[in-house]
Amino acid sequence: MRCPFCAYDDSQVKDSRPTEDNTAIRRRRQCASCGARFTTFERVQLREITVVKSTGAREPFDRDKIEQSVSLACRKRGITPEQIDRLVSGVQRQVETLGDSEVPSMAIGEMVMEGLRQIDTVAYIRFASVYRDFSEARDFEEIASEVQGGTDG
Repeated sequence: MRCPFCAYDDSQVKDSRPTEDNTAIRRRRQCASCGARFTTFERVQLREITVVKSTGAREPFDRDKIEQSVSLACRKRGITPEQIDRLVSGVQRQVETLGDSEVPSMAIGEMVMEGLRQIDTVAYIRFASVYRDFSEARDFEEIASEVQGGTDG
């Protein structure tokens, strides 16, 4: 494994353990050159998934993109990195078990929104505002009333 600090090609595994939800192996590594320590994660990938964008463009499924978007929506909300990782792992499992090698980005976005809605309504609205491209205050009002109706009923 290449060191992210000095780019040396050799590192030594110091500790390995499963993640909390047993969907990955967490490895603590130390660079043989500079001595820096870093963490890597090893996950099972069932198949190669291609994401089909609304424009028709295709790109490989990238778990990190989902994780970054979810982390941004959850910023300053008291949501732990473990909760975010569980949500992203759940979305990834759903995508991989659909059985299709091509998945519309809209379907992935809806999975993320459903996961966020269960964790934190503010993070859900933040994500929805970007994902659904809100352009005016009425868009926020509609989704906020949808959330309030869903939690009261």
